[in-house]
Formats: sequence, C-alpha cells, structure tokens
Amino acid sequence: MIIGVIAVVMTFGIPIVAILTGHFQKQTMLKAGMIKDQLELEKLKHENFLIETEKMKVELEQMKLDQPKDEMKFL
Repeated sequence: MIIGVIAVVMTFGIPIVAILTGHFQKQTMLKAGMIKDQLELEKLKHENFLIETEKMKVELEQMKLDQPKDEMKFL
C-alpha cells in the first residue's frame, strides 16, 4: 500500500513540480519584460522633458529678442 502511494506521488509529483516551475519562470520573464518597458518609457519621458524645456528656453529667448523691436514700434 505504502509503495503504491509513493509510486503515485513520484509519478504525478515530478510533472506538477515541472509545471509549477515553468509557470513561475514565465511569470518572472513577463515581469522582467514589463520592468524593461517601464524603464524605456521613463527614459522617453525624460528625453521629452528635456526637449520641451529646451524649446521653451529658445522661445523665451526669442521673445526677449523681439521685445526691443516691439518697444521701438510704440515710440
């Protein structure tokens, strides 16, 4: 009887462990992919912020350069 129970556990136990291990490995790979994608998104957000900031600096500088011309028109 005990040998039969051990045989059943050994027969079905190993495939179940393999299935669970495979499942956890897939979950880990998916999480790693998500983290990689999130990191790439944050890099793009940062690059966009720098570009927008530089654009605003250029626009402000252009406004400063145009301002004396506008004052001359009023005089």
